[in-house]
Amino acid sequence: MLRRSVLYALLLAFYVQAQTCDNYGVQNGTSCVCPTGFGGSTCAQPGCGGTIFQGAQRPLAALSGSFANLTAAGCACESGWTGTGCNVCQTASACQSAFGAVGTVSATTATSDTQGNETMVCNSEARVWASSQMSCRVENPTLQAIYPLSSTLNIMRTLQPSLSPIPNATSFGNANTTFAQLFYDGVEQFYCEADSCTQNLGTSNDSSANWQCSNLKCTCRPGTTFCGAVAASNLTATIDKLGGSLGINCGVVDPTTNSATCNFVQATLQELFGSSGLALNGCTFGECVRQNVIDGGGGNTATNAQASKSLSGGVIAGLAVVGALVVCSLLLFILGLRTQRAARKSGIEFERNRASLEWTDLSYIIPGSGQKHPLLGHCRRAAVDGGNINDDKVILDNVSGKVMPGQMMAILGPSGAGKTTLVEILAGKTKSGVVSGHFCVHSENNTNKAPRVGFVPQQDILPATLTVFEALLFAARLRLPENITDTEKRERVEVLLQKLGIFAIKDARIGDVTGGKARGISGGEMRRVSIGLELIASPDVLLLDEPTSGLDSVSAARVADVLHAIAHDPVHPTPIVASIHQPSSQLYQKFDLVVVLSHGRSLYSGSGSFAPANYFSTVSPGVVPQYQQGYNVAEYLLEVANDPPVSLFQMQQPRTTIVESHAAATTDGSMGPTDGKLSENTLALQHDDSGEKDGAASHDETPTHASGSRSRYETTFLTQLQYLCGREWKILKETKLCGLYFHTGITIAGFQSRVGCLFFLGALIAFSSLSALYNMVEIRPLFLRERSSAYYSPTAWLLSRFFFDMIPLRLIPTIVVSTITYWMAGLAPDAVHFFKFLLILVLYSLSMTLFNFLLGTLFQNGGIAILLSALSALYQMTFAGFFVHLNDIPPVLRWLQWICPLKYALEALSVNEVGSGLMIEDTLQGVPVSISASLIMTLLFGFGVNNYYRDVLVIVAFILGFGFGVIGVVWFKVRERR
Repeated sequence: MLRRSVLYALLLAFYVQAQTCDNYGVQNGTSCVCPTGFGGSTCAQPGCGGTIFQGAQRPLAALSGSFANLTAAGCACESGWTGTGCNVCQTASACQSAFGAVGTVSATTATSDTQGNETMVCNSEARVWASSQMSCRVENPTLQAIYPLSSTLNIMRTLQPSLSPIPNATSFGNANTTFAQLFYDGVEQFYCEADSCTQNLGTSNDSSANWQCSNLKCTCRPGTTFCGAVAASNLTATIDKLGGSLGINCGVVDPTTNSATCNFVQATLQELFGSSGLALNGCTFGECVRQNVIDGGGGNTATNAQASKSLSGGVIAGLAVVGALVVCSLLLFILGLRTQRAARKSGIEFERNRASLEWTDLSYIIPGSGQKHPLLGHCRRAAVDGGNINDDKVILDNVSGKVMPGQMMAILGPSGAGKTTLVEILAGKTKSGVVSGHFCVHSENNTNKAPRVGFVPQQDILPATLTVFEALLFAARLRLPENITDTEKRERVEVLLQKLGIFAIKDARIGDVTGGKARGISGGEMRRVSIGLELIASPDVLLLDEPTSGLDSVSAARVADVLHAIAHDPVHPTPIVASIHQPSSQLYQKFDLVVVLSHGRSLYSGSGSFAPANYFSTVSPGVVPQYQQGYNVAEYLLEVANDPPVSLFQMQQPRTTIVESHAAATTDGSMGPTDGKLSENTLALQHDDSGEKDGAASHDETPTHASGSRSRYETTFLTQLQYLCGREWKILKETKLCGLYFHTGITIAGFQSRVGCLFFLGALIAFSSLSALYNMVEIRPLFLRERSSAYYSPTAWLLSRFFFDMIPLRLIPTIVVSTITYWMAGLAPDAVHFFKFLLILVLYSLSMTLFNFLLGTLFQNGGIAILLSALSALYQMTFAGFFVHLNDIPPVLRWLQWICPLKYALEALSVNEVGSGLMIEDTLQGVPVSISASLIMTLLFGFGVNNYYRDVLVIVAFILGFGFGVIGVVWFKVRERR
């Protein structure tokens, strides 16, 4: 007997332990406390008729097997009640009748202290006061294609159960909880629960309400239609995995139908049905509640939607960064204005220095393959076959000379004699080889200001789209001191135009002799403009590299006349040194001094005219041919220097002897060296016997040739930027763009067209940015010339390129074509997604433009840079994810997508588009489909639905990387090297 009692007790304990409560009911001994609207031993039977006030005494739908079927049971709602299971009240009288039918119930503790009207009313709005019931239809086309019968969703939202008329009957569970059940053809399919809910109300003028809950969990009822009855459409795994946060967003109740539209929002459902989640139609609300609860405000967790909105941390950080940048820009601008104003008010006078140029034992050697290493310095090659091999190339060998104010020197010699090299060294240009010897500029005014040295290169590098006057005025504004007024600078330009003989063409476009742009002025006029660009800065010494090469005799004579007038100016005589390739007799006679070079060595340095011919007749009779009277002296000297006998070099006298021998033939003194002490205003390159001094490493690019207080640039940074931007504005060209797609649909094919439209917008930007590369290659020589002449700093030039190349030619066309394409293609029709779309394209355009700027500055050969840019665009198109699914790329190549800017741009654009709630509505084999576009995007392209802001940050990183690369290359690599 004892054993039997123990066995019964164990069986009872096992039964109690094994018994479970459906619909998240609470186990209470051998029974379950069931949610409102359910009953039975396991809470599996929904109410059938009756009211929610009846609690456990309410009639229930009978079980048919494992399930209760409300449709088969023929359950009907009493008057004033509606919804699946009849849980939703419709009128206040229905609440009062149902409440009166269960007898008198005393007020709960929560309301016992509240005075007021205790009349029972029915709240039929979306807002919850205590605990509200709602019942909605689920009418998604995709679900209806698989499950064609009626689907309804019941939801009980409990804000404060103690305020409900009968807790645990008209309400269930803890405060701030939600219970939901989905019925299909009257049979419950699954149920869900969530807690930590908050209610966000709409404005005071409507009754909308949004519920946000956490800790969602759902349970599928095995064997039901949704959960295993049909193996092909078994949703058990999907439903049981639903979790995370839950949103129940309901709009305003339509008074004509007494219903509203709601959305059941959860992450998995958003992937399937769009950002709005699962749509619920025809939702009816009913909550029996006392009037004093409503008057007292109900539960205390309700918040106003307008008051709860706040900026996210990312937005705040972004605004802080933008604000800091704006403030820094304003501070820098104010500082620039103060500096500019102080410079313009300064009383520093602009003085001309009376200077002379002298060089002594000047040599230039290009080290051989074993002579120089950029890190290890100078080294000798190992002996080969018992001897040392020295493959150094000597360009200049102990060349000396001197030019005084009022003198003009010609450097003659055949090709390869070292004429250009000598002129460039005297001009202070950076050389790649080793320079030794002395060269200096003497200032006769004993001033602390460094002498100005002007240099005119052999090529005419001019702004083709400017007029002659505009080009010279631009140079005057940047190369003359800041305190000189703009009016005075204009007057100086006009005087210079008169002196150069080009005043008549001052308003003519300079043009381009290469054929790239329209022809403008002639070659001789271009050469005089190039000379004018140096003369406008009033140089103390002027050096020119073959100023007459490529010109006809008339044009060459005009250039020579201009140079002669400048050199012999009675007020400001200027020493001029020019390398001349093959001058005519008339041109040769313009020069006061002549230096004859051959194989880098000086055969003659002294007076001009017939003095060189007389010299060779005197010192080398029988060694060189005699000069024939009437013959062009310049041609005779070139014949001597073209292939001089070795004995001529051996007979070459010391420089002092040469000078002394020609002192009598020189009207204004010989051009030999001075043994006096050099003035302080000199720049001397000391001779290095070891040959280890590298000219490229020892010379700075600045054209000033003396120590002193003179600034590197004549104008302030703000002035440089002002006039650079003005020039860029004048040469700005129009850009025409067009679109392709029109009103893409919301079918699967239409979505592919949308992504295709976004892809080709990115490809268009990638290829159109090639013009930035071409512009950079085209303007590079002009920048090199102007930078070497200290017109402006590289930073000012880069900013001007940004303002008048990147913004008007890249960003504005991108915004225009994107705006047209956006609305033409029918993309997300709201402002937020439109501006997010523009943000991505603008950032991508910036990154591609800076990338092409980097190529244009990194490679001197424009063809190589353009080829690399085109190849990079093709590479981006391949790995962007449009042609090849990102997950299908072989692992060995998959990493390439992470360094592909177009991939991030296309992903961000696609995510932005599907993030607007885009739904795909199509028909597949007769089955209607209505699913979220984000699901199709993930399946077709492999894009992440939450990657928008990550992609923005990555593109910004590309912009910063390319930008710093451009700045570094321009500052340290893009400089004149000869």
